[in-house]
Amino acid sequence: MSWVDVLGWLGSALLVFSLLQTRVLRFRVLNLAACLSLVLFNTLVQVWPMVGMNIATSAINLWFLVRLLRERHDEAAFVVLQVRSDDAYFQHFLGVHEEDIRRIHPGFTATEPDDLAFQVERGDETVGVVLVRRDGDVARVQLDYVTPRFRDFSPGEFVWRRSPRLRDRGFRRVVTPPGMVNPYYDRIDQGFRREGDAYVMEL
Repeated sequence: MSWVDVLGWLGSALLVFSLLQTRVLRFRVLNLAACLSLVLFNTLVQVWPMVGMNIATSAINLWFLVRLLRERHDEAAFVVLQVRSDDAYFQHFLGVHEEDIRRIHPGFTATEPDDLAFQVERGDETVGVVLVRRDGDVARVQLDYVTPRFRDFSPGEFVWRRSPRLRDRGFRRVVTPPGMVNPYYDRIDQGFRREGDAYVMEL
């Protein structure tokens, strides 16, 4: 088998693998890499219709990638809604994602009536939820969950951008839950600092 054949097989395998991704950003990156490798392969074997198709697909992936990366921290793309913690839709969302939530937040048990609950929306899709519980003047984060499709993003940051609203409620500090899997707080510019197994933000 020649290196050209290997390139073709690898490109095809990467294309199939990209279709298995649930994360929007990861799918586009892998699909773009697969399409570019198949452009090269089909150029070498002179299968011009496939070259044209993969060039077009690469351009589509690039367009979506630029758009996704531009909107990643854009408040116009994500809307934060404050809801009741016992709201039917909020509870339904927690139930649908219960297994994944337990994996990401092993310490989370259930909501309480006085918890502050926030939904992060992109269009008509709920992409994340944040649940905060009062402990004196400390806002203890019980849950900061993002759906798998948007896990390459950090939509929870849009809740923390509105931290003056928490300060107006008498909170002076935000503390995240220990044991959270792959926390994102060190990737956003909202003032979080690490303290042991948690992150803290002064308000």
